[in-house]
Amino acid sequence: MENITVKENAMPGTLNWQLNQYQFDYTEIDHNHGTSLIHGARSAVIEGYASLTSVYPGESIDFMISTSPACSFTVDIYRLGYYGGTGGRHLLRLGTFDGEEQTVPMESVERLRECKWRPSVTLQVPDEWVSGVYLAKLTRNVMLGAQSYITFVVKQQRKTEILVQVSDLTWQAYNKWPGTSSIYDDGVEPWYTGPNVRVSFDRPYSKYFQVVDSPLSGGSGEFLLWEFPLAYWLEAEGYDVTYCSNLDLHRDASLLDKCQVFISSGHDEYWTREMYEHACNARDAGVSLLFLSGNAVYHEIIPYGDEGAPFRSFARRKRFMDEHELMGAASFASGYGDWTVVNPEHWVFEGTGMKSGDSIPGLIGWEYHGLPLKEIEGLEILAHSELIGIADEVRDNADGSHTFGDAKHAATIYPGPRNNWVFNAGTIWWGEGLSNPPGHIPASGTFSRVQGPDSRVQQITRNLLARCLKDNVNRM
Repeated sequence: MENITVKENAMPGTLNWQLNQYQFDYTEIDHNHGTSLIHGARSAVIEGYASLTSVYPGESIDFMISTSPACSFTVDIYRLGYYGGTGGRHLLRLGTFDGEEQTVPMESVERLRECKWRPSVTLQVPDEWVSGVYLAKLTRNVMLGAQSYITFVVKQQRKTEILVQVSDLTWQAYNKWPGTSSIYDDGVEPWYTGPNVRVSFDRPYSKYFQVVDSPLSGGSGEFLLWEFPLAYWLEAEGYDVTYCSNLDLHRDASLLDKCQVFISSGHDEYWTREMYEHACNARDAGVSLLFLSGNAVYHEIIPYGDEGAPFRSFARRKRFMDEHELMGAASFASGYGDWTVVNPEHWVFEGTGMKSGDSIPGLIGWEYHGLPLKEIEGLEILAHSELIGIADEVRDNADGSHTFGDAKHAATIYPGPRNNWVFNAGTIWWGEGLSNPPGHIPASGTFSRVQGPDSRVQQITRNLLARCLKDNVNRM
């Protein structure tokens, strides 16, 4: 079978997908005073959002764009991947277009900011475009004009080795655009976790506001921060990969019928109950699940939208209490540490040279997974690590009781029912150990930082994929 991803990455790449100039507003400084939150959320000079989080080839997607002051602009479309180390391929230039300043909507009673901007550009995705994460790079047509991104996924209904899910529900939950309108903002506290707050995809992405200040990622959600290193590495290694949005796992789960391995990457915190059930069904049908993520499946959300259409806004419902039944280990918030091996004889560690007690420095952060674990025959703890900066290891159960973790990180693996596997790395920063592509700023946090690509992380990931693809070859 032809490897479409390898063929795509043989095309000429470019470094020009990266932003060169940027300009941010600082309207939220007073609100964030006395906190460690990063300022400068909005780029009002040029910003935009897409009408859909993902699209099939042949379908159309609208880009809603605002320029302030009004200015003409161009749109360049890039697909991200390996491309000989450049990280991106230029596919299309659109424009020049006349820009306009579009209105910032008033907040609703739920603090919802839902833009009703006029479409500035409509793109019909060419049939030949392959699945991937795409950036629309917006540029003001002035000398050294400011730039920003719009991010979207092209998905495909085709057989593939690996399906990677981007964590765009979590990107949107933390999106503060235009300044203090994330799911954590109640108008007073910067870390509100109560009810009656809703967020919408109908608005631009602000610059991410915690852990790392990355102005050159403006408009890309969290993809360039935690998820691009995985995609870059997978495509460099020659795997056949397709991509989907969180919203696809919610309402287009037939995509999982076409893959052997499904990967959750980065900061995959916000899920619907339907996403959870679809992932369980895929596991039971023989798909291997790799949670190369931390704080995953932590908050269950309430979706809002028209019947039969992708939802465009959501609110926090409650914390998941059964995520360990899917992932093998439970989801927690802040915690930093070295990823420490306790089961070096396991096949996952073949070729790494790792012994019991060996550690990969700084790989755990800034949020993690740990006990309690799924009670199933064959589950094994692969790494069990001391942590610092722990925010929460107590789980409040529905019956009023409490479940206590051991204040440690745990990486686990357990067998699925059809020669498949479920692996849980237990850290947002797993991808940091795989690669450091162009445009990426290595992660760091309050108590720790990663050291960059590590051959042991790479070999563990190769071992996992080799076993999952070999043991489950009959799925394809």
